[in-house]
Amino acid sequence: MSNPIAAGRRLAQRAIAWQAVATVLVALAFLAKGLPSTLAALVGGGVVTLAAWLSALVALGGGVSPAGVAFARLLMGMALKWLLVLVAIVIALALFRLPGIPLMAGVIAATLALVLANSIRR
Repeated sequence: MSNPIAAGRRLAQRAIAWQAVATVLVALAFLAKGLPSTLAALVGGGVVTLAAWLSALVALGGGVSPAGVAFARLLMGMALKWLLVLVAIVIALALFRLPGIPLMAGVIAATLALVLANSIRR
């Protein structure tokens, strides 16, 4: 018997693990530029990873429901994810004055890791 909710949770966990690994690799690459750049890459990728986890909780947290409700949860999770990422980027750049290129490199690496994790079949 197929359980699409459990399969969705497994896919989300795998994608989040890939995002965490990609974030650490980018942060290690920016270690040569100094601690602020490393921290910025960790913050950029880390916030995308955390937001993806929260998005999965919202999208997959309600169990089996009608299509309209499931779609609304999916949209709410995605909106929450990108709102959180946007707010974190603004705070990291404006308030903490972290370098922008490593921050965005972390965001891009974590986002691409999500795409890669979801496109590779097991």
